[in-house]
Amino acid sequence: MVLKILGAMVNTLLPSEYYIHALVSVLLIAVVHAFAQGRRTSRERDMHARVVLVTGGFTPLGLTLLQNLAERGAHIIALSPKPVDDPETDILVSLLRSTTNNQQIYAEECDLTSPASVRSFCTRFLTGKETRLDAIIFAHEYQHIGSVLSREDPAELHGRRQEASLATFLILTLLLPVLLVAPAERDIRIINVLNPFYAAATITYSPSQPPAVNASTLQQEGRRSLQMAIFTRHLQRVLDALPSGGQVPRTEENTIPVVSEKLQKSNIVAVSVCPGISRADTIAPLLSAQKIHGQSRRGFILYIILQPLLRILTKSPTSAVQSVLHVLFLPTPFKKVMQSSDKDSMQEVLKAGALYRECAVVDVRIPASASVPSGSDSEDRNNTSIIDDGEFGGVRLGESVWEAFELGLKEWEKTSTPSSEKQGS
Repeated sequence: MVLKILGAMVNTLLPSEYYIHALVSVLLIAVVHAFAQGRRTSRERDMHARVVLVTGGFTPLGLTLLQNLAERGAHIIALSPKPVDDPETDILVSLLRSTTNNQQIYAEECDLTSPASVRSFCTRFLTGKETRLDAIIFAHEYQHIGSVLSREDPAELHGRRQEASLATFLILTLLLPVLLVAPAERDIRIINVLNPFYAAATITYSPSQPPAVNASTLQQEGRRSLQMAIFTRHLQRVLDALPSGGQVPRTEENTIPVVSEKLQKSNIVAVSVCPGISRADTIAPLLSAQKIHGQSRRGFILYIILQPLLRILTKSPTSAVQSVLHVLFLPTPFKKVMQSSDKDSMQEVLKAGALYRECAVVDVRIPASASVPSGSDSEDRNNTSIIDDGEFGGVRLGESVWEAFELGLKEWEKTSTPSSEKQGS
């Protein structure tokens, strides 16, 4: 009797002649959803005894990343803009420890909008008993900045974008010395997580000419993303150009087989990663559906209404984090175990300085910069053995971005008021 009633209800809602159409529609939705979620990494890596520093660890993508690292036994240092004893931070850390059965998860106060707070954290870390770092993951720049619905001050949005990039540059500047003196056999990775709109700025990008104030938020975000990708590529050039005596393991050493010095010349690898469009880190801020920088009621309602479509066409944090895990798990040329067969020798290795998306290298073509960088520092860099590979606009464009960060950092520290600085404890 119950089955007959259910059958009658189904036939009323969906006549039998539409069964095939419904089945095809369901299959089409499933295929589109699977395609939108992107590739999943097929790599795996034991992270026990490896220290990973993560910025933006308390965002949706960051929390998913922390969980994946903790499940593999990593020693995690997550930077938080809030005090360590803040209830929200304390609860999240305790929850991660209990669910992953990993007690090596720690939060450190570091407000990335304050250069003094960044310096305070780096000083505490460098003067501590343990200064080992196996990876630095800058995940704070992935979250979208700016909305298409709210009318925020363009100058404020520009300042927030600049602060995010300068915080990355400052942390690298302060912590890079301890990475350079690490043992040569240590596999160290610097991963910059970028927003997905870099393609919007590839043709018109210029380090000296930012987009107009009334430019779209996608262009502004694309410039920020592309600029960090250019910087990451040039950082790898600088690392490869350093004297190799204490950095590159000898080829004849059996413990660290080297595939080719053309693939990697330093045990420190810097790469950029674009996780794609995430509904929590990209769409929600784009519609002002979050409370972090002012929630829009209209944007929040629109975000709720669009949930069925967004869950099909955009990524969840679990899917978005796959490319980040891929570059963290891929073997580097120095760590690749040489196999006897030709098939095994073709194993994929991490490409230093590249931009990864959907667990694969993205070929980004940027017009080479014809202008010569100005300043005394540029003359010193031109005298080094940096080879112009032409990637991401070439060496000159990379130097221009580097110098722009240096000038921006000086201005940022000069204009930062003591009342807004959080020193950390």
